Amino acid sequence: MSSWLLVIGAGVLEVVWAAGLRQSRGFTLPGWTVLTVIGIAASMWMLALSVRTLPVGTAYAVWVGVGVCGSALFGAWVFGEHVPPVRVLFLVMLVVAIIGLKLTAHPAPA
Repeated sequence: MSSWLLVIGAGVLEVVWAAGLRQSRGFTLPGWTVLTVIGIAASMWMLALSVRTLPVGTAYAVWVGVGVCGSALFGAWVFGEHVPPVRVLFLVMLVVAIIGLKLTAHPAPA
């Protein structure tokens, strides 16, 4: 599997565990707690696999960026969190930065 797909998938799982963290109510609800822990473990595992061939700084930045953007959008959509226009601007800037990092990444040294 492509390292880029792994890091993006890891970022998507970051959204899953962030939402699960909220829903677990401080790890007091067992089902949501299990989902959160599995999401964290799977996200980290996929990130670890991706840094075999991607520079760690780039992979980490993309992972965090996907998680931040995804969590913000998910929070607005599912939890009804307020997203003012300036926040949208900063999320767009983050997406542009992620694309820039991907375009300028060189393979990690072996």
